[in-house]
Amino acid sequence: MSTEDETGQQAGADGSPAEPPGAATLLLRRLAEGESRAGDELLELLQDELSRLAAACFRRESPGHTLQPTALINEAWLRLVGSEQPNYENRSHFLGIAATVMRRVLVEHARRRGAEKRGGNWGRVTLDERKVSNDPPLGFDADVLALHQALERLAELSPRQATIVELRWFGGMTLREVAKHMGLVTRTVEKDWAIARAWLRRELTS
Repeated sequence: MSTEDETGQQAGADGSPAEPPGAATLLLRRLAEGESRAGDELLELLQDELSRLAAACFRRESPGHTLQPTALINEAWLRLVGSEQPNYENRSHFLGIAATVMRRVLVEHARRRGAEKRGGNWGRVTLDERKVSNDPPLGFDADVLALHQALERLAELSPRQATIVELRWFGGMTLREVAKHMGLVTRTVEKDWAIARAWLRRELTS
């Protein structure tokens, strides 16, 4: 796992010299300093990755969703760079929070839809890993609101495991990509993913 040196840069696990901050990290620093232009540049830089996150979210939603991916990105972006934005450490931190924000936007949308239309399949998400990997499916569906609540509970028990779930299910990342994203070894992510998956299954099917 990488660590930060005294300058705030990432140093390798073997103690090798820290790599200089990437373009996204520099833009995030400028954004934190109040430079509005940095936000436009950051959106352009991360557009493909944000689109991937949004597409992954919708692959797990029921057909006929009234919220479009572009609208999801726009709403999430406004929250990510709003007046109460957190102090983003780097690209990975920002995208991890982006996955969380997109999930919350979908949950809010589902709640509004639920108030208008009870029943139906407006709020169901298929927890099928075949959509993100070649692993066996979990074999059950869950209401998107129930999944959100379960993830909130999981985050209280293990924030790391909850983040892994979000990046896998809502971010569409492979385990190796999640490991790289979070600065962890793949074996650790695989173990946490298995534990979190089993926990969620118990929570959502009991």
